[in-house]
Parts: sequence; C-alpha cells; structure tokens
Amino acid sequence: MEIQETKYCTCLYHSANAFARVMTKMADEAFAPTGLSTSYAFLLMTVNDSPGIQPKAISCQMQLTPSTVTRLIEKMEYRGLLERKSVGRATQVFPTEKSEALKPELKKAWQSLYKQYTSILGKETARKLTDDIHKAYMEIDK
Repeated sequence: MEIQETKYCTCLYHSANAFARVMTKMADEAFAPTGLSTSYAFLLMTVNDSPGIQPKAISCQMQLTPSTVTRLIEKMEYRGLLERKSVGRATQVFPTEKSEALKPELKKAWQSLYKQYTSILGKETARKLTDDIHKAYMEIDK
C-alpha cells in the first residue's frame, strides 16, 4: 500500500491509530514464533518477572482495564501458562514451568521487535517517540 499525505495526517487520532496498526502488525510478527499474540506475550513477561503479582498491578503495568487483564489471565491459565492463587482476599498470579521455559523466546521476540523499529526510526527517534507518547498518554488519561 502506498503511503501518502491525506487530510487526516494532521489529526492526532488518525495518526496515532495508523501508527498503532503498523506497530501491532510488527509486534505480532515478532512474537509469532512464541505462539502467542503480543498481549499474551507481555502478560507472561510481566508475570514471569513478578511471580505472585496481583491482577490490579498487572492492569497498571500493562495499561489495560482490569476486565481485559482477567480475560487474558484466564486464557493463559487454560493453556497452562499461568495459575492464580487466592491469598486471603487477594488473588496472585504465578507463572508455570511452561511459562518460565518461554522466557528466553519471549525476550528474543521483544528484542527483535525493538531492533526492527529502531532500524527504521533510529534509536534516538524511537526512544524520544516512546517517551513522548508515554508522557502524552499519562497526561490525557488523568
């Protein structure tokens, strides 16, 4: 598809969504060798790095709604990659051995994604764009 300037290029909504679609495609391709979509891969990386993490903390870290996180956890629990344990009133999420075994492959996929977009944008531009988008997100989501 040929990319060209349109009347929507000056619209933040349009440009952000167009960029998100390209990044999602790139990320899904990078994580495809793991057999997981990007959302599931980031969930596993989060839990693998913080065994016993609570769903609310996952929600904050991944910037997803609690209901979305619950749905993701349920699917990964069904696949034998995560398990939930109740500790009093709290629920904690733990990786299984199967999830732990995926750690190197997940890390490799994440590094591959980073290398791909930094090779296109340049490291400095990619870092600045990431910082700017995060700051804008934090400001707009107050």
